Parts: sequence; C-alpha cells; structure tokens
Amino acid sequence: QVQLVESGGGLVQAGGSLRLSCAASARTFYTMGWLRQAPGKEREFVAAITWTGDTNYAQSVKGRFTISRDHAKNTVLLQMNSLTPDDTAVYYCAAKRGVNLVVNTDYDYWGQGTQVTVSS
Repeated sequence: QVQLVESGGGLVQAGGSLRLSCAASARTFYTMGWLRQAPGKEREFVAAITWTGDTNYAQSVKGRFTISRDHAKNTVLLQMNSLTPDDTAVYYCAAKRGVNLVVNTDYDYWGQGTQVTVSS
C-alpha cells in the first residue's frame, strides 16, 4: 500500500506554467503516472514514468509537459508549460504495481487530486 499526496495546482493564465508534485509515503519501484479529469469528461492519461526513467506522454501534452521522479525524496513531478484552457482539470498522481509503462487509467493507487485551472 502506498499513499500519494499531490500539490502545486492553482490558477494560471494561458501560456503560463505550473509544476505539480506528488509525494509517496514510501519508496516504490512502481510505475508512476499523472492523469486528469476535466468537468464532464472521463479521466484520461497524461504522463507516466517507470522506476528506470522511461516515460510516455499523451499526444495532447507531448512537448509541453515533463514528468520526472526523485527516488531519494519519493516524489514525482509534472512540469507543465505553455498551458491552455484545455488543460483545466483535476490532476491525479497514481501508482501502478509493476515496472511497465502504463499509458491508460488502470492504476492501483491514487492521490486525492489537485485542481489546475487555466484562464484564457
């Protein structure tokens, strides 16, 4: 069992940047991911990173978002640049048992989410 706590959400103007952070309760070899859910829409995959640093991104955020992890601090970061109103959503940190990249929403552990709002 691992607990995840997100932070770093907020309100930003279009074109701006935010950095989300996810603190895990313990060191884990699990694949870590960021997912989001906009109002009235289904939850969707955003980015994922394995223990060894392999990454994958949704096409909609590729080139703008960067996922990284700090093993020493048990944290996963999501740097979001060039934000648009379409990025407005609740962002969730999640963990998947295993070492493979997971590019869907099939994760085992979830944080409570952090709101990101991008104004036009």
